[in-house]
Amino acid sequence: MPCEVEKFRSGVLSSGDDVLAVEEPLEIRLRDGNGRSLPVAVTMRTPGNDELLSLGFLLSEGILGSQDEVREVVHVQTFKSEGRGNVIEVTLRSGVTPDVDRLQRHFYTSSSCGVCGKASLEAVAAQLPPSLPASPWSVGPDLLCKLPQELNKSQSVFGKTGGLHAAGLFSTEGELLFSFEDVGRHNAVDKLLGRAMREQMLPLDGYILLLSGRASFELIQKALMGGLSMVAAIGAPSSLAVSLARDHDVTLVGFLADSRFNVYSGQHRIHRTSS
Repeated sequence: MPCEVEKFRSGVLSSGDDVLAVEEPLEIRLRDGNGRSLPVAVTMRTPGNDELLSLGFLLSEGILGSQDEVREVVHVQTFKSEGRGNVIEVTLRSGVTPDVDRLQRHFYTSSSCGVCGKASLEAVAAQLPPSLPASPWSVGPDLLCKLPQELNKSQSVFGKTGGLHAAGLFSTEGELLFSFEDVGRHNAVDKLLGRAMREQMLPLDGYILLLSGRASFELIQKALMGGLSMVAAIGAPSSLAVSLARDHDVTLVGFLADSRFNVYSGQHRIHRTSS
């Protein structure tokens, strides 16, 4: 979004233009087989791929388990001032019964934190799947170090605004399968999980999730709900993220750059030396 600003450069203040990352609210609703429309959450997001965001959110919250449970996903309301749909309704197939008690939390999700509305960390941990089985695959250091550059090439909006997070899904051969940008790091991951869910790719064991920023607790939680066993971040992991990754045998890499990284958990999925 274009924006007029005052720019200070080399001792001179002058008028100019800037480009801002768009941030707007999205309400996610769930319609069950009885026709009831239940509000689930409101999240601040960058418009675009709202259907995937909604699917990924419902997956990572443990409300849905697969695309087979979904009949349709539609925009049901439009803000006249913007001309965009800011309410998404996910209609379930007949016979699918969501966890109504979980839906009744009605928590608000900001663009900076995906677990702000949860009553306790125990409530988050309770919805996690069992620990992943030991995976026989592994990747080399050289391959990992090439991933940030590949993700950066896909960040078209970040290049213009500098204000978005990104999440990318890579194969073990280093191929970027798809990526998403958003003002909220958890939204970018939900969009990615929604795409994987729609394409019947779950669980995602055997793929690598790359985060453009830090690795926080809620992002590891979302990765677990998607069946991922390797998460790499260009930034730092938090202490809770490391603890959760170790508890569930997720390979967690931080400070990933072109020639270095740290491994905090799941070292067995990374070769000791370059090949």
